[in-house]
Amino acid sequence: MKNSYLARPSNLDTHYKPSPKRYADMMYRTVGKSGLKLSALSLGLWQNFGDTEPYSNSREMILGAFDLGITCFDAGNNYGKPPGSAERTFGRVLKEDLKSYRDEIIISTKAGYDMWKGPYGENGSKKHIIASLDQSLERLGLDYVDIFYSHKFDADTPLEETMEAFAQIIKQGKALYLGVSSYGPEETKHAHKILQGMGIRSLLLHQPSYSMLNRWIEKDLLDTLETLGMGAVVFTPLAQGLLSDKYTTGKIPSISRASGQDTLLPPQLVNEKVVKKLKTLSIIAKKRGQTLSQLALAWTLRDNRVASTVVGARTIAQIKENVDALKNLKFSVSELKEIDKYATDVKGVNLWPPNCQTSQT
Repeated sequence: MKNSYLARPSNLDTHYKPSPKRYADMMYRTVGKSGLKLSALSLGLWQNFGDTEPYSNSREMILGAFDLGITCFDAGNNYGKPPGSAERTFGRVLKEDLKSYRDEIIISTKAGYDMWKGPYGENGSKKHIIASLDQSLERLGLDYVDIFYSHKFDADTPLEETMEAFAQIIKQGKALYLGVSSYGPEETKHAHKILQGMGIRSLLLHQPSYSMLNRWIEKDLLDTLETLGMGAVVFTPLAQGLLSDKYTTGKIPSISRASGQDTLLPPQLVNEKVVKKLKTLSIIAKKRGQTLSQLALAWTLRDNRVASTVVGARTIAQIKENVDALKNLKFSVSELKEIDKYATDVKGVNLWPPNCQTSQT
């Protein structure tokens, strides 16, 4: 696979021209019962795209991902350091480099987590949802986003109120499609029913955590989404980096999320029992001609109800390695049986939402 980013000068003044072969090797999957297709991998902007990161590197990753056929860019109101800066970064790249290609791109954002001071800065009230999206659109420099998510279920706000805000957003043209993130099956069905009653049929996506070490969505959620005509866009497919060959030694690399840079991957998870799983899964990956990370990504896409998998990255090289996972998405029955012996839930990995976790070891 040859891509223009490999030879592109690092000078930010260089006019960007995307690779003419950007759609040649990427896979696009239909979301539920809809006409929407997403690239099998989406680039997540949660980390490494804020004001604390070099803009040149963030720009290179965004443009390089587009060159590789990734058309889906997943943002959130609170992404980046400080919160909101990832949307500003993407908005700048969009304005300066990707403006002519807006109609080739799917941009998503979210609301729900703590974003500003006072009682309206988080959760599911209509006040927060509407204000948050308006702020996101301003940072992104857009009139609308393609997908807007409720980032978390808020038990203290009637779901009818949150969905009423969603209906208003659709009617105002501020989003094309709606989604929920980390909702359980029952909450998802309730949200879908409320919007259906309002004549809104745009609730199409669910963004849950999912990986070989966190399989909670297989119990009920995937079946629920299929029944409702929805699709999944899964995040943390590498369990915050744990599903990579660098942890198979049992030692924590100095530059890693378990080294203290990210509390979502506590160092105690790199223990003897988990490392044994990783070593065996890595051996299976090598037999398939893949790294452990590539195996983990391909595995999340084995089910067609998963429309896309969100990947994070620090470098364009990591994005390319992730895309190379798509070269081998086929699994034999015997491979899946062998993987199932070691791809089991690990307590403490991505507990979203805690009440929906399956038994863990």
